[in-house]
Amino acid sequence: MEFPSYRLFDAISYQLKKFPKQDALAAKINGEWKGHSTAEIQKTVNRFSAGLLKLGVNGNNFTPEGSHKIAIISNNRPEWIFTDLAVQQTGAVLTPIYPTTNPQELEFILNDAQVKYIFVSDEALLIKARSILSKTPSVLGIYTFDKIDGADHYTKVIELADEESLRQVENIKQEIPNSHLATIIYTSGTTGTPKGVMLSHSNIVSCVFFAKMSFPFEDAPQSKVLSFLPLNHIFEKLVTYIYLFSGISIYYAESLETIGDNLREVKPNGFTTVPRLLEKVYERIMSKGNELKGFKRALFFWSVALATKYDNNISGGPWYNFKLAIARKLIFSKWKEALGGNIQFIITGGAAASEKLLRIFNAAGIPVYEGYGPTENSPVISVNRKEKGGTMLGTVGPVMEGLDVRLAEDGEILVKGPTVMLGYYKRPDLTAETIVDGWLLTGDIGVWVNKRFLKITDRKKELFKTSGGKYVAPQPIENKLKESRFIEQILIVGPERKFVGALIVPSFTALKEWMKENEKTFTTNEEVIKDEAVLKMYKEIVEKYNENFNHVEQIKRFELLPREWSIDTGEMTPKMSLKRKVIMEKYKDAIERIYS
Repeated sequence: MEFPSYRLFDAISYQLKKFPKQDALAAKINGEWKGHSTAEIQKTVNRFSAGLLKLGVNGNNFTPEGSHKIAIISNNRPEWIFTDLAVQQTGAVLTPIYPTTNPQELEFILNDAQVKYIFVSDEALLIKARSILSKTPSVLGIYTFDKIDGADHYTKVIELADEESLRQVENIKQEIPNSHLATIIYTSGTTGTPKGVMLSHSNIVSCVFFAKMSFPFEDAPQSKVLSFLPLNHIFEKLVTYIYLFSGISIYYAESLETIGDNLREVKPNGFTTVPRLLEKVYERIMSKGNELKGFKRALFFWSVALATKYDNNISGGPWYNFKLAIARKLIFSKWKEALGGNIQFIITGGAAASEKLLRIFNAAGIPVYEGYGPTENSPVISVNRKEKGGTMLGTVGPVMEGLDVRLAEDGEILVKGPTVMLGYYKRPDLTAETIVDGWLLTGDIGVWVNKRFLKITDRKKELFKTSGGKYVAPQPIENKLKESRFIEQILIVGPERKFVGALIVPSFTALKEWMKENEKTFTTNEEVIKDEAVLKMYKEIVEKYNENFNHVEQIKRFELLPREWSIDTGEMTPKMSLKRKVIMEKYKDAIERIYS
């Protein structure tokens, strides 16, 4: 299938020609939303590119090895996009790094990519980058987006631009082929050393236009979105270019904590998220519902119970639809208001979403579409669609237009198309293992539903055998148990053991409410998880969900843990997937108690 031969940076001139905007990008500065027009962005980016050329940054014949690498370590903000576009226009390669990356990984990435310059957002990241400068000899300088005493502000680079370097930028832009490397994204993954995924302009642009066609994303110059998923991750970077090529304004949330306020202020038409954040929204809503009294409380939980039976493809019949209309008017309309009142789409990816959660949100008239794809595929492989019959809850949707997908004998998902990465940077050995005859081996196990919809059943590497020789897939068990409002997080354990066990982090908000209802005193997390009545209640929850699984998959024993797993404490990747090996090592004593 054909797609335009644009480079990513062509998005700005494309937007300027088709739908120039006053708020192409926007951020909150000193309590006010400040927009950047398309024309202003183009001018800033061209001068930024010219300044980078004056610093000696270049694409060196546009080869992955020769092109200079520029790192960015920053929260989402317009300057992130300015830097990305400016670096691309010199032929150099942007290497984005998660702000949460630890100093050892940071040192590895800077040295592996031989990074020349680093752009950081704030003082904390400046200190982190400076702390390893003596061990990263390729780095020539660090620039900041915030104004910080004793640091070089990024506008210093822009101020280096002159007429000659601006002419040079225009000449270089003409020469850059769309086959050229656009970015190296190091995936921290759940184990091992980071791998640098090499994605070309062509890889990402093909994904942009296939996604526009498939989902579909129409040109919508009146629309706006809120962005808060890290731009270091290819999912948010891809949708950024979908928005730019569609004339959709991008507003950047101030932080993860302010998303609720920012949604109400911006009133966006959509956003992308990961299931963990959707779960948090749902938990907050349920917590508010629990505070209600009498008839209002009964109405709230009646509406939620009704929503769990929702099926977007099969009508519940006139009586069900009548009741749902009442629930939408009296209860769910308030949920929509809390999201700004204009939401037309929420796209979730990066991990499996709970089917129960998808049913409830979609029943509430808040359309959530689940998609799927690894960084190595730029990233989308499949996505549920806005068209009638194009979404099936519990699946990751039909395969995106323009791609070939097949399942190997063991169920592994294989994909072929222009979106498949160039390879892993400096790792031809890993590349050869991952791309075979043009097919990308995803490492994910899937099945077809109704011959059209792809359903992910597990990670190939996460399947394990019990000591009885039976295979167990942990993900479906974990996703099912997370439907309980009392379970915040769960990890299934049991490789080479005689039965399946689980580490469970309770939802302490829900647990506090339960204890209050049962006239029990909540003391500390540590004390509560030892309480006999609490343990009995969790045993009943586990036994209820065990009914959904074969005998060998059922959880026989579990341990409750007092603290939530997070990125900061090291048990989750930056895209909020669990690091299984880290958790199993960290909580090996708890696991031993399960099997003692």
